[in-house]
Amino acid sequence: MNISMILDMAASAGDRTVITVGDRSLTAAALLDNARRAATRFQPYPAVLYLGANHLAYPVALFGAALAGVPFVPLNYRLGEQQLATLLDRHPGALVLRPDDLDALIEEVAVSDAADVEVPWDGNAVAAIIYTSGTTSEPKAALLRHRHLMAYLLNTVEFGAADPADAALVSVPPYHIAGLTNLLSNLYAGRRVVYLAAFDASGWLETVRRERITHAMLVPTMLARIVAAVDGADADLPTLASLAYGGSRTPRPVLEHALRVLPDTGFVNAYGLTETASSIAVLGPDDHRAAFASEDPAVRDRLGSVGQPLPGIEIQIRAESGASAGVGEVGLVFVRGEQISGEYGGRSALDAEGWFPTRDLGRLDADGYLFIEGRADDTIIRGGENIAPAEIEDVLLEYPGITEAAVIGVPDPEWGQRLVAVLVGVGEPDEIKQWVRTRLRSSKTPDTVVFRRELPKTETGKLLRRNLVTEMENTNA
Repeated sequence: MNISMILDMAASAGDRTVITVGDRSLTAAALLDNARRAATRFQPYPAVLYLGANHLAYPVALFGAALAGVPFVPLNYRLGEQQLATLLDRHPGALVLRPDDLDALIEEVAVSDAADVEVPWDGNAVAAIIYTSGTTSEPKAALLRHRHLMAYLLNTVEFGAADPADAALVSVPPYHIAGLTNLLSNLYAGRRVVYLAAFDASGWLETVRRERITHAMLVPTMLARIVAAVDGADADLPTLASLAYGGSRTPRPVLEHALRVLPDTGFVNAYGLTETASSIAVLGPDDHRAAFASEDPAVRDRLGSVGQPLPGIEIQIRAESGASAGVGEVGLVFVRGEQISGEYGGRSALDAEGWFPTRDLGRLDADGYLFIEGRADDTIIRGGENIAPAEIEDVLLEYPGITEAAVIGVPDPEWGQRLVAVLVGVGEPDEIKQWVRTRLRSSKTPDTVVFRRELPKTETGKLLRRNLVTEMENTNA
């Protein structure tokens, strides 16, 4: 199967508007027409590199590449010149679509004039190459084949199930896996996709009201800014039925505040990786509201989970020995399913039984809810004890005045590593240390507490721990 069939199906369902960016829109028929024309241009090239923001040209380029049978490679257009040059060098001979090229890709032409394209139906062909965010190491080129993306859609989305008035607001950048799969899943479901070219909280709120948005997806930093912009009042977004968030850990205070200011919106926490072709576990609206209202600590704790696996997905927690971990025990998260790629440039990371090592630490409760405890690469080894930063960060975020927290390990001659808490907000370091000491054991109390105006993050809100480690090592914090 080829992902272009999603566009064919949308176009066959009626000539309706499917993409909106600002004051410009494309119908399904016009998008298909433009994608076919783009395909004839793309066919001589080994790949199509997209170097732009959210634009009408983005879906044209994606489907044009699919129709041409070449990989689509969205790159972070905000990378430094040297970083970008390094990525471009990995794709010799590829067609590069830069910001100045995008308008030319959109043509107002009659559907009857569209060029015929022979669609390659090999589901094993590479549909997209997406570079991972590289928060702890250099970005890797994750390969997603057509069969991976189609498996995700067919297992999780019902074709044409949306109401004709439904509209989904996409704020994540096009080089993120959520940008690609949000387009495919909403198009398949029958929702109009509205792109926000650049995110800011007031602009997002205005767009939701103006476009009567029913579904939206955000990363946690965006959600926090929206909650702050509302400033405790009801957000007044009557059409917003569903709000999905994910991409990194969401501070509990931010989520609870969001649930209060959007009382009629269904919240969805989606957990997935680039290598898994989008979400593999979801905490749905009913679970959110039940946990938020519950006085049972075990049920309320589920607000911090990423929910249960999606259809077609298996999840396994393994101890360091490789054996399966027990209920509630923290270990490495492995996943398996048709949508899982786990492939980098021709090298598969799947084991002999098809399990993919996510490199996330997690645990499963008795009802199969998955809790992500951080990245295995982030683990701090202090005096022979393995310490997950996320556990300490959650405690720090409960301290009044702390809005963001990151805990890292820096070299120490006595303990191997010592704990440094880098915080955004206000507070006295000694009081903060005591706060942690009374809630966790002393070995998990930060040795050093420092404050910053902001933490280094990717555009999708993931903490760049390696940047903090380098900074702290250079300053001998």
